[in-house]
Amino acid sequence: MNENQNKPKQEAPKNAMGEASAAKSSNGVKKLLTRKWVAPAVFMAAAAIIVTLMWIYQGADDSKQTSTNETVQTEATKGGEAVKPTDKELEGIRKGEKLAWPVANVEDLQVELPFYDETASDEDKAKAVVQMGDTFSAHLGVDLVDPNDQTFPVQAALSGKVTLVDRHPTNGNTVEISHGDGLVTVYQSLSEISVAVGDEVKQGTIIAKAGRNELERDLGVHLHFGVLSNNEAINPVTAIAAK
Repeated sequence: MNENQNKPKQEAPKNAMGEASAAKSSNGVKKLLTRKWVAPAVFMAAAAIIVTLMWIYQGADDSKQTSTNETVQTEATKGGEAVKPTDKELEGIRKGEKLAWPVANVEDLQVELPFYDETASDEDKAKAVVQMGDTFSAHLGVDLVDPNDQTFPVQAALSGKVTLVDRHPTNGNTVEISHGDGLVTVYQSLSEISVAVGDEVKQGTIIAKAGRNELERDLGVHLHFGVLSNNEAINPVTAIAAK
């Protein structure tokens, strides 16, 4: 009898089995890649990953932009109110100018509603009262109108800085300009406003056009011009005439 027949068969070495398994796996991958649907599927998966990464990056970029815009808004306003420039900031803007009428030729217009002067006669006081429903109030400005009921350009009465641009429910579109030393000019019943909060304007710069408002709607197109000195309304006629 052959001695080799009595010997038990030896198992194949483990590394040989690993090589056989690897070869089999490699052949399986090659067969998978040869199928028609595999390449498009791989391409679509890669594209989806790229799009997702781009979306994430864009979202992060938008967040940065929103944050920047919020910062700008915070710098422009504090608690919803316009930031008031200091007198020192306004020192070099006025340069010794005198207050003027906020129109090119005041002679072409007429005063439709005067300033309420406590020292005036009873007759003149009665002409300077504004009625809103059953309420009567002193008129703390001067209303200018065109005799032909036409609009006209509104100018800065003095060089300064725009500190308020607002839409008031009764007074209409409003602009305020600070000039330093507690002096502020007020422009109401406007249309086509062309300035923004923070703008520095020179005397004579067109800031808007005359328009309409609810409080004085009977006047039609007009400009309400007011002057404040340390938050107290003063007669614009007197302030302009002051030397």
